[in-house]
Formats: sequence, C-alpha cells, structure tokens
Amino acid sequence: MQYHMPARLYFGPGEAPDLVIGLGGGSPLDAGKALALLATNPKNIQDYEGKEKYAVDPLPFVAIPTTCGTGSEVTWVSVITDVDRKFKMSIKGPKLYPAVSIVDPDLIATLPKPMIASTGMDALTHAVEAYLSKPATLITDTHAVKAVGLILGSIEKASVDIKGHARQREELMYGSMVAGLAFGNADVTAVHCISESIGALYDIPHGVANAMFLPHVLEYNLPACTPKMAVLARTIGISAASDEQAARTFIRKIKDLSRVLEIPLFRSLDIDPDQFALIADMSYKNNSNASNPRDLGPADYQNILKAAYGD
Repeated sequence: MQYHMPARLYFGPGEAPDLVIGLGGGSPLDAGKALALLATNPKNIQDYEGKEKYAVDPLPFVAIPTTCGTGSEVTWVSVITDVDRKFKMSIKGPKLYPAVSIVDPDLIATLPKPMIASTGMDALTHAVEAYLSKPATLITDTHAVKAVGLILGSIEKASVDIKGHARQREELMYGSMVAGLAFGNADVTAVHCISESIGALYDIPHGVANAMFLPHVLEYNLPACTPKMAVLARTIGISAASDEQAARTFIRKIKDLSRVLEIPLFRSLDIDPDQFALIADMSYKNNSNASNPRDLGPADYQNILKAAYGD
C-alpha cells in the first residue's frame, strides 16, 4: 500500500498527542511509526530516510498487527513509498521500535484467504531470507528456523479456514512475529530487493511479490548456501540423501505451496518485460542487495525476473 505522508504535522494548543497507535497490516503500522516521528520532528518524512536521521525521539508507538506477515511490530524500520520517486524508502532508528506490541491471533480470524496467503508468505520470506542472509547470527538463525517451522506447519490449514483452526492461527501469527525478530536483527535479501522495486512501481501487494520470487531467488542462491537450505528442509520433515537434494525439495515445496495458496503468477500482473531492466537496476541498488548470500548484479536480477515470468 502507498501512503501520501503529510509533509509535517501541526498541533494547536493542547492538541499534541501522547502516543500513536497503529492498527492493521504492515503499511498502517509503518505509517504509524512515521507519524510518531513527524509528531516530534518538523521536516518532511523524506528528510528522515536512512538511519537515525531524527533529532528528537518519536512519540511512543503502540503496534497492533491484524495480518500475519509484516513483523513491523518488532522492528525498528518504517517503510514508506515515496510516490514521486516511485521508491520504497526506509526510515530506521532504535527509537522507532514500538513501545508496546499487542499480537493477538484472534485479530486475524476474519482475514480472507488471499490475505492469509500473501501475508503468510511474506512472513515465510522474512524467515528464510533472514536465515540465509550474510548478516545472520546464531540468535537470528534460531528465530528464523523456528519461524519457518511454525509458518509452514500452519499456513495451509489456516488459509482454508482461519477461524476454525485456532492452533494454526496462533502458530501463524507467532511465526510472523518471530520472523520479524529474525530479519529485523539480520536482514532480508534479493527477494525483497525485487518485491520492493516492483511494489514501488506498480503497487503490487508486498507479500504476493515475495511469494512469486522466493523460489527463484532460492534457486539462484543455492550454490552459496546449500547446507543452510538443507537445514530448513529437514526442519519441516524433508528427508534426502544429500543436502542439495533436500534443498531442491524445499524450493519445490515453496513453489507448490504458492500454487495451493493461489498466489498469482508473475506474468499475470501485466508488467511488460521491457521494464525488467529498470526493475533489475532498482533491485541492484536496494540497500539489502549486499546481504544476499550470493553476489548478483543487474543482469542476474533480469535473469531471475525472466525465470519468474516464464514459470
């Protein structure tokens, strides 16, 4: 979702708020963080792009997620689309962590299947990318592996009947939060580089784009992280004679899952292949490109886009 953030906020006498509450998915939560910052800092939101650019602490922020994908309730980042630049910018700082987060799985009990599918796959992407990213640590790995097991163990039943499967609903929401802890303290990788670029240009739902490109990026990254992918495979019960076989089965599992969840195909988005060079260049320039486990340039991104388009 794209937000036209106000250039600055003005309050009359006695009108200044004490805190900001964000209720909703990732976009409302990130917008709430940005509003908490603008309430105490006088410039345009674009002036705070980057790390700790604010001069005054933001207002306390309360996060109440109502989807199972964002992880924003446990991160220090606010992602806001600059509609003029067609660019998703990141505003970061330790004071942007929510003061309180209320994570209640009953708040997703009425989400429609497409929303469960896209936000759940977003959370899965957070977990997988955090685990495979270059900045990963023992602590983030622990969170990431836990999240992968929770999400893949619950998302299919939850998507079919989220209200009637209380345990799966809770595990999916818990997995989303734990995935947020993982990538918020490690990083995401090339999947997000592509999805953020496409989302900024075409306003495609973030989780849908992540689901489309996750298996293709995993295939590209396989030579650089086969043993770690095999760990994820065995976490969900895939047994194979070799790490490579296990990892390839894991990638196939994700592709099959996207079809079960009815994630649309990339070519159905009506994005002209003539735009692939622009998308690839934007992806390469994304701040998370350096965190990908295998180096890749614009030509590699174009190859991934072509592979997804032909899938």
